[in-house]
Amino acid sequence: MKALLAEYAVFHDPRLAPEGEAMLRVLSESFARCGYEVLTPEDGDFVGEIKRLAPLCDVGLVIAPDHLLFRFTSVLEKYTHSVGCGSMNAAVCADKVQCGQILARNGVPVPGSGSTATQVVKPALGCGSVGVCLTKEPPGKGEYAQDYIEGEHLSVSLVGSRVVGDACSFYTGKPPLLLAVNRQLIAFGDDGCIRYLGGETPVAHPRHEELVNTATRAVQILGCQGYVGVDIVLADHPYVVDVNPRITTSIVGIAACMQEEIAEILVQASKGGGPNEVHLRGRARFDSHGRVERL
Repeated sequence: MKALLAEYAVFHDPRLAPEGEAMLRVLSESFARCGYEVLTPEDGDFVGEIKRLAPLCDVGLVIAPDHLLFRFTSVLEKYTHSVGCGSMNAAVCADKVQCGQILARNGVPVPGSGSTATQVVKPALGCGSVGVCLTKEPPGKGEYAQDYIEGEHLSVSLVGSRVVGDACSFYTGKPPLLLAVNRQLIAFGDDGCIRYLGGETPVAHPRHEELVNTATRAVQILGCQGYVGVDIVLADHPYVVDVNPRITTSIVGIAACMQEEIAEILVQASKGGGPNEVHLRGRARFDSHGRVERL
């Protein structure tokens, strides 16, 4: 069996490359342990490499910034079986303003815009914390704003199961599988910029059920499949500030604690199956470069 792991930042974004390399390493090792020969792009022609390698593989996965996922995943889906989020669902998540509106209409708490003096301004086509600032100025061209909410910075890592069925009978996949609740380590610079420093996982939080239910609801509303990271600021409610329909840096800490193989979970979920729970042993701290320390 062969698996294509197409990670974009390694060749194309030096700022995100360390995180990309760490995620790619964890996934490659897991797929190898599950019996797959792992293929990866060998040069900067990302689409060309997907077209060349995907037909040789049994499964494939794209790891890229949200606004690029639709394009690359839609190419991958033409040539092999994707174990990530579907391209159309990824496109919905990439439009951050529309995504927030969809969640709000369905009763999921999200930050408003314009009701607080201080706002978090983000690039409309951003990834991670790059270009994210706390400011009283209105967003500029190519940016959008969310109200600043004082609270705990957390994320919930889930794996959505694919909708499966046949021509006569369709049924939804299993409920999203919880991998872990993670704490995000965030720094607020003197320049107003917000920096992601890494995180800790798993977190045993007193409001665990509330966090997981909110993240699960968001994933189900958006129809996300595969690995999904839901970023939350926990205040009076768990406010969903971002939905990342892709592998996130938290996977390096989760994989260090999880007894199951993430590769097997992704493949099974892509076919509508997989375990009902995972087993985590100990805790891990990880930085923004994907370096892991067991706690």
